[in-house]
Amino acid sequence: MSLLNQLFNRGVFGTKCKTCLNLAISRIKLLQNKRDMQLKHMRKEIAQFLQAGQEAIARIRVEHVIREQNIWAAYEILELFCEFVLARVPIIESQKDCPPELREAISSIIFSAPRCSEVPDLLQIKNLFTAKYGKEFIASASELRPDSGVNRTIIEKLSVSAPSGEARLKVLKEIAQEYNLNWDSSSTEAEFSRKHEDLLGGSKHISGGAALPSRAPANQVSFSSPPSNGAHYIQPPEIKPEPQQHIPAPRSLIQTHVSSTDEIQPSINNDAVPVRETRPQSSEILEKARAAIASAERASAAARSAAELVKSL
Repeated sequence: MSLLNQLFNRGVFGTKCKTCLNLAISRIKLLQNKRDMQLKHMRKEIAQFLQAGQEAIARIRVEHVIREQNIWAAYEILELFCEFVLARVPIIESQKDCPPELREAISSIIFSAPRCSEVPDLLQIKNLFTAKYGKEFIASASELRPDSGVNRTIIEKLSVSAPSGEARLKVLKEIAQEYNLNWDSSSTEAEFSRKHEDLLGGSKHISGGAALPSRAPANQVSFSSPPSNGAHYIQPPEIKPEPQQHIPAPRSLIQTHVSSTDEIQPSINNDAVPVRETRPQSSEILEKARAAIASAERASAAARSAAELVKSL
């Protein structure tokens, strides 16, 4: 029974593989013709941009042209590999392992299958070889292991990395030569050779004349310097944003100092505010503080009476 299953599966694999390979070859030819027309149109547009002096747009469009050219070249190689495998389907059916001469072609098809979404037949071929050779063989080609045997040109053409500046400049020169344009490429060469700063995290350059960021308002307000005779000014907790306003010491400290000395000798400071002009403000602060203390005492007395009432219940 196992022999019959092998013969049956062998015939099914060969038929499906031939059908998928023929469909893939036909689809690749159609896509190549379509992409060839698109490339001609895109190259003509780039030539018009270069002639009009819009080199910035041409530099961007040329990346798409290079990507389309790479896919076109990859399709050309895949078409040859599919035709090669199609001619060797009887050999693949008769052998359990992959023949060494077909390893590059089959591995390249497996590697390209998920990267060429326009050719879904390659995915079906990949599934057939998964059932034939196992998942380890498929993983070796998909992950590009050292023994995978995938064609290097296929890997380069299907790469998603951006083309280099040299490659873009080369294609632009080819387009200008193709359409006989007298194009000066010096500015484009300078643009491609320049190293652009990574601005994702913000600019890291600080100009020499740029001032450092201002500190917090609390740090900008300076305390009054102490008088020469030993008296000290105490800054209240409230700090106003005006840099030149200073709140003097409370009246109690000033009166204590007046009683011990005959005359206050303030320090020479242009920003200091005279004591006479700010005495009403300090008296208001003291009155507010006394009122707050009285209200706190009344609240504590009410709390004690409430507690005694609860205990009596």
